[in-house]
Amino acid sequence: MRSDYRHRVLDVGPALAQRSVFLFGPRQTGKSSYVREQLKPEPMLSYNLLDGGLRLRLLADPTLMRQQVEARNLRDCVVFIDEIQKCPELLDEVHLLIEERGIRFLLSGSSARKLKRAGTNLLGGRARTKYLHPFVYPEVAEDNDLLERVMARGLLPPHYLSEAPDEDLRSYVDTYLSEEIAAEGQARNLPAFARFLQTAATVNAKIINYTNVANDAQVPRQTVRLWFQILIDTMLGYELSSYTSTVKRKAVETAKFYFFDIGVVRTLRRLPAILPESSDFGEFFEHYIFMELKAWIDYRRPSSRLSYWRSLSGYEVDFVIDDDVAVEVKSVTIAHDKHLLGLRALREEGRIKRFFLVCRESRPRKVDGIDILPWREFLGRLWAGDIVAGG
Repeated sequence: MRSDYRHRVLDVGPALAQRSVFLFGPRQTGKSSYVREQLKPEPMLSYNLLDGGLRLRLLADPTLMRQQVEARNLRDCVVFIDEIQKCPELLDEVHLLIEERGIRFLLSGSSARKLKRAGTNLLGGRARTKYLHPFVYPEVAEDNDLLERVMARGLLPPHYLSEAPDEDLRSYVDTYLSEEIAAEGQARNLPAFARFLQTAATVNAKIINYTNVANDAQVPRQTVRLWFQILIDTMLGYELSSYTSTVKRKAVETAKFYFFDIGVVRTLRRLPAILPESSDFGEFFEHYIFMELKAWIDYRRPSSRLSYWRSLSGYEVDFVIDDDVAVEVKSVTIAHDKHLLGLRALREEGRIKRFFLVCRESRPRKVDGIDILPWREFLGRLWAGDIVAGG
């Protein structure tokens, strides 16, 4: 294993031992490295569809893969196909080899949109779906300057570990986001799509107002809706729905939007590294906790629902996990009574079991039944399974 490789929390081994697996994640989350460094046993065959020559041969004759499998008389083993969305036609061959030879496929990709849009054979339940996120807390907890690095670089592995993160982030935004993702939506007007991305970054962690975004990006409202959906389908962003199971205080029902990485948002907004004294620090700190909660759910509790709560009267709680846990995030170094108002209002509904305020205090404490936790303490306990029952 390479000395600069960080062991990843996600473990697809148990699922892959039983059946095939779709492994989705944005470009540069480290899917190929994950398979190369971590997956045991190693795949018997691998196909990297970023290789243009290989892709053209397989597009011309998808049976080529089956011929190679039969030449080796492979059975009951693992075959890896990287960037499967580049050649959806292969999935019929994958289906056949699963049925006839018991082969388990690990099918990675940076977008499920092309597969779904083309009405592709998605293997009819014969494959489980897993998601690889950027680095999460257990993978980088040893770094003393973790929060500083996250705010400056984001958590995509190549950027987090880079010696020139700003340059790498600009390249990622200019080439991958502005060109490849625009192509996903068949956006012919690249300048308009680039404006949309910058505008979407300004509403990161906020309730989506499609009309305002459309006006700022100078494109029709329906186009903005389509482009937001493309970001979601390509896992470059997430829609956070509202928690509406309240009776005493009626809840706002409009969703929020979060990009998948802090570094990408900072680069799109052309901001310097986010420092604690910056006016943007609170928003980015909340975004960081969102990313951890989203990844934790995908890795450990995929059936759980993450949402936020805001009452029409103005009370708000940043995150709610099912009916179990409410989490408010404040970047303050000393939490005061006013920071607990949203949690107390939600507690009056009598549905949520546990309440947490995540902040930058140095030691954990408890006030009126609410746990006030330093951010490292919260994330350590989250990934240890101590925040959500059964987690």
